[in-house]
Amino acid sequence: MTGRRTSAVLPPSLRAPLGLVAALAALVVSVIGALYAGHGLPGRVDRWIVAPTADSVGPPWRRVALALDFLGEPVGSVLLVTVVVAGCLLLRRPRAAVLAVAGAVVVVGTATLLKHLVGRTIHGADNLSYPSGHTAFFTALALVVALLATDRLGLGRTAGTSLVLGAALLAGAAMGWAEVALGAHYPTDALGGWCTALAVVPATAWLVDRAADRLAVRTAGAGRREPR
Repeated sequence: MTGRRTSAVLPPSLRAPLGLVAALAALVVSVIGALYAGHGLPGRVDRWIVAPTADSVGPPWRRVALALDFLGEPVGSVLLVTVVVAGCLLLRRPRAAVLAVAGAVVVVGTATLLKHLVGRTIHGADNLSYPSGHTAFFTALALVVALLATDRLGLGRTAGTSLVLGAALLAGAAMGWAEVALGAHYPTDALGGWCTALAVVPATAWLVDRAADRLAVRTAGAGRREPR
């Protein structure tokens, strides 16, 4: 009975809209992956946006791009996840803390698996590029923070969905820009990474809620069976 308000990391009002977004995002990831499977050169869309195989940013913006890129590297990503988890726990949102870890792991794992399945490369056959794991990771954490903010602010469907998608767009655009500017990914790789996070995080959040609800029911049932 304590806090129906704090129970769900994926608010019930957002399940339908984010479920639709997740399905569309998964479709985009699949289509782009099929189009560029086995390719090692930029596509038409990539060439239209920017020449993606050479560094295209200089000081001082290059430092910004490198700082963002660091947040997607192993050390930076661990630090970032730690900060988000600590914030969730300070706000007494343990499910959000679990989602921060689980979402990051599942998103990065999914992106890594897709890279091997699609086989798209950049700067040589050893550099798998699709989708961008950095963009997927950064977008995933932005989604977790936005879901937490939606719960804390008590936002409804429209405002909550706008906040979540807006945060994902800003995070994905920032990290995607950095990866393309540094020549690490094609623009369509960044789009694929962004969509990977949009597809994976809502599903992971739903699973976290399901598991936590079942655990709560079992714990409550065990408590009622204890002798007085």
